[in-house]
Amino acid sequence: MIDEIIDFLFGLKMTIVSAIFLVIAIIFMILGIDTPIYLNPAWGAVIISGIPMLLLALTRLIREKWISSALLIAIAMVASLLIGEIFAAGEVAWIMALGALLEDWTVERAKKGLRNLINLTPQTGRRIVDGKEEMISVDEIKIGDTLRILPGESVPVDGEIINGTSSLDQSIMTGESLPIDKEVGDEVFCGTMNMYGAIDIKATSLGDNSSLQKLIDLVKAADEKQAPTQRIADKWATWLVPVALIIAIAAWLITGNIERGVTVLVVFCPCALILATPTAIMAAIGQATKYGVLIKSGEALETLGALNTLVFDKTGTLTYGNLEVSDVISLKEDMNNLDLLKIVASCEKLSEHPLAKAIVNNAREAEIDIEEPQDFKMYPGKGVTCINSYGKVYAGNSKFLSENNIDVNIDDYLDKLKHEGKASIIVALNDEVIGLIGLSDVIREDSKKMIDSLHDLGTETILLTGDNTETANYFASKVGIGKVYGNLLPEEKLSWIEKLKNEGKKVCMIGDGVNDAPALKTADVSVAMGSVGSDVAIEAADIALLGDDIGKIPYLKKLSNSTLFTIKANIAISMTINAVAIICSVLGLLNPVTGAIVHNAGSCLVVLNAALLYDRKFDDSIKKIDTENVEHSHYHFHNDSEHTHSHEGVEIVDEIQTDNGIKHMHVHKHALDRQSCEAYHS
Repeated sequence: MIDEIIDFLFGLKMTIVSAIFLVIAIIFMILGIDTPIYLNPAWGAVIISGIPMLLLALTRLIREKWISSALLIAIAMVASLLIGEIFAAGEVAWIMALGALLEDWTVERAKKGLRNLINLTPQTGRRIVDGKEEMISVDEIKIGDTLRILPGESVPVDGEIINGTSSLDQSIMTGESLPIDKEVGDEVFCGTMNMYGAIDIKATSLGDNSSLQKLIDLVKAADEKQAPTQRIADKWATWLVPVALIIAIAAWLITGNIERGVTVLVVFCPCALILATPTAIMAAIGQATKYGVLIKSGEALETLGALNTLVFDKTGTLTYGNLEVSDVISLKEDMNNLDLLKIVASCEKLSEHPLAKAIVNNAREAEIDIEEPQDFKMYPGKGVTCINSYGKVYAGNSKFLSENNIDVNIDDYLDKLKHEGKASIIVALNDEVIGLIGLSDVIREDSKKMIDSLHDLGTETILLTGDNTETANYFASKVGIGKVYGNLLPEEKLSWIEKLKNEGKKVCMIGDGVNDAPALKTADVSVAMGSVGSDVAIEAADIALLGDDIGKIPYLKKLSNSTLFTIKANIAISMTINAVAIICSVLGLLNPVTGAIVHNAGSCLVVLNAALLYDRKFDDSIKKIDTENVEHSHYHFHNDSEHTHSHEGVEIVDEIQTDNGIKHMHVHKHALDRQSCEAYHS
């Protein structure tokens, strides 16, 4: 009950009402309007802001054995009331309420992300009993039950495939950009999405033991480890309270004037000190918001400047998370790359697989006329076949082609693509392999520059990813990250973060997926990619990059350093003003009312100094968000270094389209000395 009263009276609406009462009291003083002491408008501030502050001080003292700054302010308020200085009592109480309001606003963390994660848990499953299907609640599923998962459905429990093949989207667990092919005997995880073929699984883990529930528990546990930030004034309150009381009592006893003692208590109140941190943090948060960075935790800003290790996820963080054709390799001398692309695009035209869509999109960008396939068949987790004007076409993995009695002897090409972190599709025509299509995630243009800037600032960089180690090493080498750890599940990423912290390192985690949420929660500071990142990752993180501009990470570090400097400067200013005011109070140069005004002036000075952070320039390369003209740049190149086809250079500019204010322009160029295709989007 007491906590509810404190929260209500310390809320925004009541703090504004309290301020109105103080303004009325000031107007009365300026105009010389005398009122009976019990009708002084400042009583409104005393009741609204003073009562919860008094309750807070007593609660911390009795329940938590904690001498806080609220106790000193409560003593000053009560002393002012005892000598009839109602305005002074209301003023110190209101400043305390304002400081609490500002700090609570900066450190509050939403819980919506955890709810979103819990909502990912499937609620029903399709159980097979005596050959018949029945929909049941997940709670009714037992170990060993046979469950059928159709295309587009989520896996309700952890299990093992006993019939069928398919591809599953495991990004929720591993962050991998590619669906994973699964067959009989392979393990499937709760919450992952079945993309294509129907599969039957045997339930192996239920409820609290499922992989998704363990992920939820990891986020909950990590969240509970985050201790609330104590105000600096509260940290110092243990000695501020006795020192203030000793000086006040000494001033009263030596001068025989109780007003001087009360004035000492009023000016000694650390209200400016209370405002020093939250006002600077608010200004920094406002500064960051202008540049498309959402900072949800004041503690994150305080910590960010001191960190020395940045840990990155790969897919969707250092890369775009979108697969694109990277290599078109023709193995026939009489067939150029565009012909090969046309053949395979025709075969993949009716497929819903992400790799197929990437190939078809690439062919369309190259303005290739894609044929309608005949007798199209899809084999989930393996490949596709069709008939077109060229003949019988096969497109898939090596196992699929071997099953169709096609000799696959291109290990050198496959190994090269695999080493470069690329997926590959083998293309065969009329029972003969004619080429390969390589597909890869695309590295963000500013990833390398950002990593280089962090290294210049003396920061260590590490890559943690669910992708296979070979793919991870390839991408890390492209951006300049030296330490790489691949094939990691969410709990393994979290373990690495904890290990780094145990080594004494201050760790910042940067990621975008649900699988990153536990690690984001556990890191000292966490950054999520706001536009493409999952809601869970964004809510788990302290900071979100709304424009997915990873190049702003060095800017954030500079902003944090400046914020810390401003906080320290504000503390120095507030302590200096308090020291001078205490001396003036002891000498009788200030009374409780003038002392309250000086005290309030010090608080205003601190707020003004913090406000200077808002317009400070930290990096000329970082631009403000322009919501009316957002540009996205993307570059993709296909090159055939072995086969050239000389023809007149052609440049085709597609019609500009505008979606939600984002301009798209497609430019296709054919080189003069080789068959190639470039797509540039701006």
